[in-house]
Amino acid sequence: MIPLPETILTDIYEKDYYLWLVKTIELVKNRNVNQLDWEHLTEEIEALGNEQRRKVKSYLRQLLIHLLLYHYWENEKPYCGRGWQEEISNFRYELGLLLESKTLYNYFLKNIEEVYKKARKRAIETTQLSASVFPEKCPFSTQEILGDD
Repeated sequence: MIPLPETILTDIYEKDYYLWLVKTIELVKNRNVNQLDWEHLTEEIEALGNEQRRKVKSYLRQLLIHLLLYHYWENEKPYCGRGWQEEISNFRYELGLLLESKTLYNYFLKNIEEVYKKARKRAIETTQLSASVFPEKCPFSTQEILGDD
């Protein structure tokens, strides 16, 4: 590979992200660390981690909303219960894939209550039921949240 001045790689990042990615991967594989665009590489790695954590919270929120709807919105359960069960299963699956990472699993555990508050608020808005219908603290254990499927 022909050495690239750092400024060229930085320019490539601004103009053609995919090309920057290909060149950066090539540099890393060849251990050409002196030619890496460290500023953007660091930003991209941080963004990957942030995106994974955002996904954990998003899937957890959707899962908790549907668990709340399924367990507490009795009037709609005959009509929507099956769909809620399907959504619960889908969100458990997606969340489970992310939680194969021990770090993300620990992040999940630390954020259950915070995310539950947001899910509860959304369930109240959706159902227009009294807030007293939904427990203030998450009523589901970790095992109940993640299920066994």
